[in-house]
Amino acid sequence: MTKTYTIEGMTCEGCVAKVSYVLKQHASILSVAVVLSNKSATVTMSKEVSVEELQNLFGSSSKYTVGASQPTIDQESASVFTTYKPLLLIFVFIAATTAIASMNNGKIELMLWMRYFMAGFFIVFSFFKFLNLAGFAESYAMYDVLAKRVQAYGLVYPFLELFLGAAYLTNFEPTITYIATIFLMSFSSIGVIQSVLDKRKIRCACLGAVFNLPMSTITIIENLTMVVMACVMLWKA
Repeated sequence: MTKTYTIEGMTCEGCVAKVSYVLKQHASILSVAVVLSNKSATVTMSKEVSVEELQNLFGSSSKYTVGASQPTIDQESASVFTTYKPLLLIFVFIAATTAIASMNNGKIELMLWMRYFMAGFFIVFSFFKFLNLAGFAESYAMYDVLAKRVQAYGLVYPFLELFLGAAYLTNFEPTITYIATIFLMSFSSIGVIQSVLDKRKIRCACLGAVFNLPMSTITIIENLTMVVMACVMLWKA
């Protein structure tokens, strides 16, 4: 069971760390993702925990106030476009602009377009993660295989995406870049696939902690599309 609560009183990343630590002390809470920008905490629990119980964790003199839970996104009650509008629009904008950039004599050079698209994808997606690096790391640790065990990996991951984006943009060591992409995105897909198969209603961290997108097959398609494109480019190389 996953619910999102409002947490008033947070002013900095130190508050985020404090709130996350305190909430994790409850025996029924499995994982916590705290976001400073919208003052919320997405909590995965083995059984429902009341607002009063959560507030008691902080004590009566605490500056933090836990608010009523917010409804999580229900994919069955919302259309795919409505739910994933930010993600879909970003894909369309990147695809369109890179298609224009890769045109030669009125025709799109497919390999050049794929390289530019990969560059745009990694740079833009890393940008959203950098807007709230700690928030992304918290959300990513809820499902990624390595980030669950090594918290620092969630902080490093956006840098890996940024470096890959720069490598595609500059055409740096193409073979190494393609192989690194295949490995990174394939490994990242493991936790996503597990979460989707387990039907866990948790936040997808693909756009960092800025948008509250639910984990679904859309996320799997996103990751595997990058893997397929990298494989095609490696084969053509």
